[in-house]
Amino acid sequence: MRLKTILFSAAAIVATPCLALAQTAAPAAAQGGPSAAPKSAPAAVEGVTVTGDGAAMRSSIDRRSYSVSNDLSARTGSIADALRNIPSVEVDVQGNVSLRGDSNVTILIDGKPSGMFNGDGRGDALQAMPADQIDRVEVMTNPSAAFRPDGTAGIINLVTKQTRKPGATGTLRANASTDGRYNGGVSGNYVNGKLTLSGDAGFRHEQQKAWQTIDRTTAAGTSSQDGVFENDGDMVNLRGGIDYDLTPKDRLSGEVRYRRMQFDTTGDETYETTGAFPDYTRATDAAMKRDNKAVSADWRHQFKGSEHQLTAHLEYEKTDFSRNSTAFTDYSAGADAYELFGFGADQERTNFKTDYARPNVGGGTLKTGLDFEWVKNDYDNHGSTGPSLGAQTLDPARTNRFLFDQDVYAGYVTYEKAFGDFTAQGGLRAEQVQINGNQVTGGQTFENDYFKVYPSLHLGYTVNENNTFKGSYSRRVQRPQVQDLNPYRIYQDPQNYRAGNPYLKPQVTDSFELGWQYRKGPAYYLATAYYRSSEGVVTDVVRDLGDGVLLTTRENLNKSRNGGLELVANGRLTPKITYNVSANAFWNEIDAGNLGFSGTRSATTLSGRANVNWQATPKDFFQINAFTSGKRLTPQGHREPFQMVNLGYRRKVNDKLSFVVTVQDALDSFEDKAVTDAPTLKDVTLRTANVRAIFFGFTWNFGGGKPRPEQFDFGSGAVGG
Repeated sequence: MRLKTILFSAAAIVATPCLALAQTAAPAAAQGGPSAAPKSAPAAVEGVTVTGDGAAMRSSIDRRSYSVSNDLSARTGSIADALRNIPSVEVDVQGNVSLRGDSNVTILIDGKPSGMFNGDGRGDALQAMPADQIDRVEVMTNPSAAFRPDGTAGIINLVTKQTRKPGATGTLRANASTDGRYNGGVSGNYVNGKLTLSGDAGFRHEQQKAWQTIDRTTAAGTSSQDGVFENDGDMVNLRGGIDYDLTPKDRLSGEVRYRRMQFDTTGDETYETTGAFPDYTRATDAAMKRDNKAVSADWRHQFKGSEHQLTAHLEYEKTDFSRNSTAFTDYSAGADAYELFGFGADQERTNFKTDYARPNVGGGTLKTGLDFEWVKNDYDNHGSTGPSLGAQTLDPARTNRFLFDQDVYAGYVTYEKAFGDFTAQGGLRAEQVQINGNQVTGGQTFENDYFKVYPSLHLGYTVNENNTFKGSYSRRVQRPQVQDLNPYRIYQDPQNYRAGNPYLKPQVTDSFELGWQYRKGPAYYLATAYYRSSEGVVTDVVRDLGDGVLLTTRENLNKSRNGGLELVANGRLTPKITYNVSANAFWNEIDAGNLGFSGTRSATTLSGRANVNWQATPKDFFQINAFTSGKRLTPQGHREPFQMVNLGYRRKVNDKLSFVVTVQDALDSFEDKAVTDAPTLKDVTLRTANVRAIFFGFTWNFGGGKPRPEQFDFGSGAVGG
């Protein structure tokens, strides 16, 4: 009965003609927010034309947008490389993303979620997917109620490049490194009257060597585990789209996408211990494949007025993931073992959302909409062991199937109004969530249905043409991922297992921000103070199973608080040299007393990044960017800081052809170090990889017409813009 009431009420909201969008959102109308505009649709509000360097920024009442058009690492690197140069964002050696120290981040492409960025494989996808099709990155640390509340840290939206030139146009690009990596692609666009066709095709080959060292002390004694791994893989990215203007007011759009990521990994490990568990050497071979397919349809009806419109979006997405491994373990005592083990995950996601927008309602603007999503997951673990490859028997302890369905029914409304120099936007989102889990092998089922509301508030005050103050509040949620809830112990290696927890509760975070912005000419300065209070934080907890074997599982902390001050500066040192620097002073406090650990622990850290561009001549452009992360607190220890420096050079031959040279990790300093310091467990895990590489590449634009200047598509409601 509750669900029917919610659907009826939300439908009534959408049907009310007086409700409307606060503004024509950027192409990042965002997950759960207004549908992203069709790719060939002219923006209702052109926004601000930016002709400066690629570090240019713009802010609206609920987000900041960073152009990556002049970021040379984005020309030859992955999405992870591009994100490392964005203020507030950190990316570690495994591709894991965090915003201001919080790893619970939602990642979108053109305002839409993707199965590629869900679950354990998100870091792999970010490191494998090319960034050369990304036009800018939108960062929303306090999104409005028009966006889904998932991700307590906020939202990162990757806005792709969109062509607006008449006729047939395209871009061809290719890059290769000195260590055998290469990537390339082609994109095209055809505009003829009412019809627009567009498409992209890309290919990326990656190979990398990585090292891992684990030094561990438990009640069973001390141990060391050293491993070297070689990864080799490819990624294919295909997209095709069509837009057709059915009438002067109605546009129909369709899109199909296909992405494949496939990697092979070989590893050699050595384990030595003073405890009872025998020493061993271990050789592994693993093959991973992830296929992501999606089809979507959009309809947009434009009423009188540039911001008065109705949109509808329907999408179906299927993601198939598999990882199969073989291993031979040579024990110093006892029988050797041959192992076959693997993991499969299939996900089907269906999304329907509709948004209605109309300005000038009571002197302000309203937006409202519905967002329904149905997700089905099927997880399958399998394993067998034996004294030889020809004598394998099924291992029941490694064979398991887990089904998980999650349906979300949401409706939202926001209202924005200006009172002279003061602007306010308030919003409320209501969600009904239905969860069903089935641990098929163990015969364990569970359900969890709940209704929650998520308010938001954004305030802006323009002091003068150069100074603006902004404040915001939002309530966010981090729902446990599928594998977080699966209680089955997943075998990783003889010393490490991982299991979920079916009793996990969603993490709820209240987030507050207060910011000041100064802009004059090319100079841009931003200071933001923020504070987040979280209940039920979901975190990793490591437990000793005996004989030096560890189990990593997931638990809810009592609470967590964090806050800090972020400073961003962008400007020009000389007519030819521009800069962009940022720093984040971060404080974090966690209470893990409910898990049996010492009560409240806190830490303060500092992270930062810097980017300097030099336009030496009209045709020669040099770039250096560097970043350092801060120390990050965990319930049982911490993660050490990490740093990296990148270099780049671009030679412009003419308006259509340019060459690029980049150096990734020029100082060969990138590493990830995690420390566990509990009374009965000491563990130091160090991971490094040969990230350093020199890339050579070119970009060739073909077709007629002049490119449009880069656009930041914030609407008229932008504060400080």
